[in-house]
Amino acid sequence: MTKDVLLAIKGLQFDACADESNVQTITAAEYYQKNNSHYVIYDEASEGTDENTKNIIKFKEKSLELTKRGFVNVHMIFEENKKSLTNYATPFGDILIGIDAKRITMQNENSMIRVNVDYTLEVNYEFLADCRISMEISERDAGNNAIFTS
Repeated sequence: MTKDVLLAIKGLQFDACADESNVQTITAAEYYQKNNSHYVIYDEASEGTDENTKNIIKFKEKSLELTKRGFVNVHMIFEENKKSLTNYATPFGDILIGIDAKRITMQNENSMIRVNVDYTLEVNYEFLADCRISMEISERDAGNNAIFTS
């Protein structure tokens, strides 16, 4: 896989009222692999401000880490069948979030990597939502657009 990639991220969550929320974004990113881990780095625009947030996603077979630095700051750890707690720092104050990853899958093909994470999200020790993150990382120059096929 090349360094210049397209990253498509789709987030889906079902809250306690069974309401569904779906967010999808496609952005240019940098990809590299080191010591059996995959890394994707990209900048995210923050709504209502000129400040960007730098995102670093590190993943391997059964774990994924997301680090955000900038307008918001957080280090989220998703490990299959493990629960983690972290502070999500925003300009408006910190939020304690819990992440209980149920399932993490990864498919690595020649010019595309697909990652899916199913997890439960808590805020201040209270259930907020069942969530799913789906990512597709594809080579920018391969002529394929990172569009979700599943």
